[in-house]
Amino acid sequence: MRIVKWVVGVVAVAALVFVFVGLVIMPREIAVERDIVIAAAPASVFPHVNSLSAAAEWSPWLEMDPDVALTYEGPDAGVGNKLSWASELEDLGSGSQTITVSVENERVDSDLDFGPMGTAQATYILDAEGDGTKLTWAFTTDLGMNPMARVFGPMIKDQVAADFDKGLENLKTLVEGS
Repeated sequence: MRIVKWVVGVVAVAALVFVFVGLVIMPREIAVERDIVIAAAPASVFPHVNSLSAAAEWSPWLEMDPDVALTYEGPDAGVGNKLSWASELEDLGSGSQTITVSVENERVDSDLDFGPMGTAQATYILDAEGDGTKLTWAFTTDLGMNPMARVFGPMIKDQVAADFDKGLENLKTLVEGS
């Protein structure tokens, strides 16, 4: 009986430490920002980030599941352009992205909804740099008061950063090859 009490006590202390670390030590928000210079004017890059159907051509995630179901709504580009996806793969899951701000050749903001996994915001910022465009892709999400999400947040951040790097390289290849 003494061993059972000891094990229960250790598990309770471990759970309290986990919750403390998740709520007090780990950050509530994840922010990722990556950029790349593309050898093309902003006007050549902008259409690829201002239309979610065009973005599907270089998306790092859609390569993961060739059977992903995609649904587009609203205008073909700009504010209100919406993509919904549904995948059997856990890493891709289901969700939607809707463009909320579109400033021609300068900026595109969108809201992401991952269903029970939460929401996020993504931004593309285009800056002329010499004869090319510096494209910055940013992502932010609030993990709220979920200690589990907050503890695993740094791993999520690293994965998103790696995916952004791959997507930006895909876009660079697509635009520079046109």
